[in-house]
Amino acid sequence: MSVPTTENQQQTNIPVDEWQPEMPPEDLIFDDGEPLETNRHRIAMNILIQSLQQAWREREDYFVGGNMFVYYSRTQAKNRDFKGPDFFVVLNVDGSQTRQGWVAWDENGRYPDVIVELMSASTANADLGEKKEIYQNIFRTRNYFVYDPFNPNSLQGWNLGTNLVYQPLTPNEQGWLWCEVLGFWLGTWDGTIQRETASWLRFYDAEGNLVFLPEEAERQRAETERQRAETERQRAERLAARLRELGENPDNL
Repeated sequence: MSVPTTENQQQTNIPVDEWQPEMPPEDLIFDDGEPLETNRHRIAMNILIQSLQQAWREREDYFVGGNMFVYYSRTQAKNRDFKGPDFFVVLNVDGSQTRQGWVAWDENGRYPDVIVELMSASTANADLGEKKEIYQNIFRTRNYFVYDPFNPNSLQGWNLGTNLVYQPLTPNEQGWLWCEVLGFWLGTWDGTIQRETASWLRFYDAEGNLVFLPEEAERQRAETERQRAETERQRAERLAARLRELGENPDNL
């Protein structure tokens, strides 16, 4: 499967003056008490987080978060006027560090490299308007995606071009979009997760293989081991049968 490339492959976040106030606020809040739109939205967020963690389980050089506040200016922090992305990834940071939220001035001016917003009827305008402008103009987030878990045809994505303006991503023949920053495709997968059946937004690797959740990876390992044991059992039975044909007692071997 061919993987698209763009000119800004090595581009990093570009800090702006506003992220580094002279006296950063100390009374930041990290939970507004508002849950995600629906249970499906919550599951959809956890699918993205957990599957990336599974794929990168040997790595500690990234941070992945979901439904967390991202603080980027004193004014925004003071007004409590911004709720964080539903899913985001920051590369080349200490992933072992515990964080309640993402505070740009405590992270050397770093912003999310990838953001996914899980849209609903009540959030679509903001996700495609105000938030998109913030991610483009302030965060300089390199890949931005939106998806409504109740609408399998809603996936859209953008790549930050060399002119620092979002350029729409072109889907492949399956309707997937390439996330250059992570090196994965984003596409839909129909199935049941946590007793809910839907078209879930999932990661696929460059060859088109589904990126497993931890429980899926464990089932795959168990099935591989079962098949290996079954192959070994069949081999032993064939060997025993052959020895009997030759007049040997396999129990004496």
